[in-house]
Amino acid sequence: MTQISKLVLQEIPLFSELTDDEREQVIQKTEIIEYKKGQVIYEEGSLPSGFYCVLAGRVLISSRDAFGNTRVLEYLHRAKYFGIISLLTSEPHSVTAQAINDCVILFIKKDDFEYFLRRIPHLAIDLSKTLSRRLKRKDIHQKTIFESSIISVFSSYSQAGKTIYALNLGLSLKKETHKSVVILDILPQDKAHTLPQKLGVSDYKVLDLSSLAADNPNLVKEFLVKEKSGIGLVCFYYKPEDEICVRRLVGIVSLLVNDFHFLILDLPSLMDRPIFNILNQSDFIHILTSPEPVDLKRTRHLIERLVDEFSFKEEKVRVIINEYKHSKLTHGEQVEILNKGIFATLPKIELESCDRLVDEMPACEYARAVRRIARQLGESMVGLVLGVGVGYGFCHIGVLRVLEEEKIPIDVIVGASIGSVIASLWAVGKSSKEILEITKEFKEPKHIWNLLDFTLPFMGFIKGNKLRKLLDKHLGNKTFYDVKLPLRIVASDVKRKESKVFEKGLLVDAIMASCAMPGVFMPFKIKEEMLFDGGIINPLPTEPLIKMGVKKIIAVNVTPSRQDVLRQYEEIRGQIATGIAGNIKKRSWFGLREYIRNSFKTNILDIIFSSIEVLQSEVALKEAQLADVVLHPDTSGLNWLELHRAEEFAKRGEEETRKNLDRIWQVIKE
Repeated sequence: MTQISKLVLQEIPLFSELTDDEREQVIQKTEIIEYKKGQVIYEEGSLPSGFYCVLAGRVLISSRDAFGNTRVLEYLHRAKYFGIISLLTSEPHSVTAQAINDCVILFIKKDDFEYFLRRIPHLAIDLSKTLSRRLKRKDIHQKTIFESSIISVFSSYSQAGKTIYALNLGLSLKKETHKSVVILDILPQDKAHTLPQKLGVSDYKVLDLSSLAADNPNLVKEFLVKEKSGIGLVCFYYKPEDEICVRRLVGIVSLLVNDFHFLILDLPSLMDRPIFNILNQSDFIHILTSPEPVDLKRTRHLIERLVDEFSFKEEKVRVIINEYKHSKLTHGEQVEILNKGIFATLPKIELESCDRLVDEMPACEYARAVRRIARQLGESMVGLVLGVGVGYGFCHIGVLRVLEEEKIPIDVIVGASIGSVIASLWAVGKSSKEILEITKEFKEPKHIWNLLDFTLPFMGFIKGNKLRKLLDKHLGNKTFYDVKLPLRIVASDVKRKESKVFEKGLLVDAIMASCAMPGVFMPFKIKEEMLFDGGIINPLPTEPLIKMGVKKIIAVNVTPSRQDVLRQYEEIRGQIATGIAGNIKKRSWFGLREYIRNSFKTNILDIIFSSIEVLQSEVALKEAQLADVVLHPDTSGLNWLELHRAEEFAKRGEEETRKNLDRIWQVIKE
């Protein structure tokens, strides 16, 4: 057992808002415990002993029914805490917690945790919300452990494509998370339900919320139907002028959250008060709009009304652009009209396409976009981190090759330094084969000098113009909005002593900042910011993914170990000393001066890079704690400057990935 680090603790949402003093108190009383695959953490019926939180691995929560059969309730992953209900109520555990693969668990003893609740009041408030959320309608249902999400799909106008979206979101949530999903199709009485037909359901009844029968929430079970994939569907009618319809629907929703992980409410595009009251019951509102200026303005006014009149938290409102109409507006212009960021964009659906795109046309761009949204909602996103390393970074190409061949889903990619170059090329749609082809521009050792444009070393002795020319050749004016896969690029803000995460603007600008190795390249300036290599602060940038809510992380650490770096550093020093001594005997003064100048050009890079690597190797190990799978290719016998050996680097990355395929799939599927 070891003590938890501040870096790990601050990434757990429950503790993220603590002050430094409060966080230090928690650290002093916190332990890290490792559980092997299959090991029971606590048994159903046992007394509570403390607070548990998953740091790595997966935990299965289950209970036994009256016949002794095991009932799986939930799979818990990173940053999910458990044992909390029994801890707060002092009741015996009603479930069993078991490690389903090797796990690292944060543990705080019961007495210590109760002490924190007394000393840190907002912890008690946050946990009381969790308790009320999990003890759902105990008078009707037995206690359950999982939490539900209510997602309302809405638009300020008709024909926005919201019903097709709601249908495909439901199908994708079911497929990607393996959790229970129900769609509530809600319409005024003069409208016809279309979802049953799209789902292939022919035998269904519509529950009229204006009838007295709807006063009994249990009645909904008679109207609940399931289609072949297991998605539930309930159709409702309501009277816009009848406020009691909202009260009855809220009662029904309160019942359904006991049985379904996800409730999707397909609401009519009406701006009446009952609809707004229903929206206010949601955890998330997905508002669909076209990219046309008039529709964007309508959506902006809708959001302002939700926030101002109904006090809805704006961060829960997510705008989704449905590109069924071609737009002349850039992404930036759309954001300016909305006065809000765009959560996702749905590409245009081709004519003659089916309704169930995620099932029948999974490779189309629309299905891919919905799938990413579903994985984010279901907290099952897979993130890929590509670390720093110059030539070592070509190992990333081999990793990507395996991911492509094995069809391993990646939802977001983050890179620093050389990792940002490889990540950007892949995110814009270039395959690993195409990326490897680009590296052939360095087919001979001397070609590395084609990237170096020396200048007076006021803040670095390489200007970087030649590197930018190479990047422009392959990425042009592409921005973060042009990528096919969400991308983040990490640089270091030296003045503020913090990382800078790029998620908008020109890709080449972000890459230049991320690759500006201090002492070698001139710093990259954006307005008042002076930016250097992302690897200075985040050589293995897992933290941006944690902040995005990504729970499953594959990190590729190509930084050599501290011992390897120090050994290489000594070899370089020896080579310089031996070379100078030999030339004193063999060369004229002019020849010696030329040799020293050439040695300086070549080896000063090695010395600076090796010195930075010593520091980066230690930081990378700490950042690796936040990843579920860390790939560390063997780069022995290869040098970071040997860009002409890209194929060999890629092979090392491929070998390491194939060795860890079982671990990768285990993380993805759980």
